Amino acid sequence: MSKEITQRDKSEVAAEANAGPSAGSIDRAVTPAVDVFEDETGITLLADMPGVPRDQLELHVEGDSLLIEGSVQPLTPNGMEAIYAELRVPRFRRSFTLSRELDTSKIDANLKDGVLMLRIPKQAHAQPRRIAVSAA
Repeated sequence: MSKEITQRDKSEVAAEANAGPSAGSIDRAVTPAVDVFEDETGITLLADMPGVPRDQLELHVEGDSLLIEGSVQPLTPNGMEAIYAELRVPRFRRSFTLSRELDTSKIDANLKDGVLMLRIPKQAHAQPRRIAVSAA
């Protein structure tokens, strides 16, 4: 009888893991804290993404929208599989509407120590320039 209970418990755990707390709705996500800095040549975004490895980070630009997504991978010992876990690993998601003055084809991204740094330069026509004046 203990085998039946164990098997049922494993299947229930699997069903709960697949359903999760957000079953039937859009995946819940944590909104990362983001600092935005602007200078004459563009903007810099610093997003806190603790625990997100580079291969689990996704950046999407579509039109004037920027979407940042990332998943944390739980640490499990080699050769072991969790059959029950109370820890929910977060999925980060944040979107921004970008100015048309920004050149999204030249975005530079760097992930270091859990902080994502995005540098988005302004297009050439939007950057300040010095105009030389000649004497007539």
